[in-house]
Amino acid sequence: MIDRRKFIQLSALGTAGALLMTNCKSIMSTSNVPNYLNDYKSTFSNDPRKASIDWFKDAKYGMFIHYGLYSILGRHEWVMYNEKIHVAEYAKLKDKFTAEKFDADFITDLALEAGMKYINLTTRHHDSFCLWDTKYSDFKSTNSPAKRDLVAELSEQCNKKGLAFFLYYSHGRDWQHPHAPNNDKWGGAARPKYKTKEPFYKYGDEHHLEKYLEFMTNQVDELLTNYSQIAGIWLDGFSTPASGDRNKFKLQELYDLIHSKQPQTLVSYKQGMIGTEDFLAPERKFKKGSTETPLEICDHLQRKGWGYTKTQDGKHKNKEEVITMLKKAASYPANLLLNTGPLPSGEMHPEDVKVLREVGKEIKNRGWEGILNS
Repeated sequence: MIDRRKFIQLSALGTAGALLMTNCKSIMSTSNVPNYLNDYKSTFSNDPRKASIDWFKDAKYGMFIHYGLYSILGRHEWVMYNEKIHVAEYAKLKDKFTAEKFDADFITDLALEAGMKYINLTTRHHDSFCLWDTKYSDFKSTNSPAKRDLVAELSEQCNKKGLAFFLYYSHGRDWQHPHAPNNDKWGGAARPKYKTKEPFYKYGDEHHLEKYLEFMTNQVDELLTNYSQIAGIWLDGFSTPASGDRNKFKLQELYDLIHSKQPQTLVSYKQGMIGTEDFLAPERKFKKGSTETPLEICDHLQRKGWGYTKTQDGKHKNKEEVITMLKKAASYPANLLLNTGPLPSGEMHPEDVKVLREVGKEIKNRGWEGILNS
């Protein structure tokens, strides 16, 4: 039979052990907090997604980057669709993709100088060209003269500097994958309207949407496996699934996968595809008072188009126009995700660099209250 003194000693050890375990658990729960969520540690330890949502509501301002093969042509990111360029012909652009002036260090410094809190990169646009070293496609930047993983480079710099990193991913619309939605059953610019049949696509009984869904699931899983501290997956291609039975795209399963891979990662699908998105991300405008879901308005520095458009040179928006956009977004309330389209080389457009720095200087000198209440 244990004596009283030993019982007290063992009880004390047990209590100390329990406290130690609790403290260790607390340390472990905060040690993996993404850098951009450092001010939200207490919330993160209990609910990582809520911490991200709280951060998002406070963020106000982010940088959108549309860069890909379309940048080489400089005729809008929808050039493949607009000019009805067939898959094999468009794919030749991969051999001209060098990205020699894409500088993640410069881009992240510019975002910080501009007063921005996050960056969103087009990892894969509607043309299906991937800016990372995916194992599910050969149509990628690492298989081009660039031989670089641009997602990895930007992810590293964002994590290092405390910027949140969002990944744009074209989901509903794909102009290259054989089993992506075809025009016979789907609208919303599912495929370019070619005058002759595109031999790369599958049709009829040979077409299986499930194969495309598997491809996308694998890629999103891969992105969240390869890159840490991802703030959000920003899905695009809304009008194609919305033109038919959107349930066929099994979006809730994809959302659940994203949340399970990195619990702080938020999900958006433009103005909201199935109603369980963490935030909404419409273009340019939204009906005020129509949602309680956190909101982001995306707009661009060019007058037209998101990807580099040469005819827009000399016509980009100025400091005053950007401040007007910031004030408009805040009135919803919403963040402003402001887009820039790098030049074919990957260099940030000089007009945009100048304006972003000017706006950043205004934010620094006047503060957000001074900007939004002016």
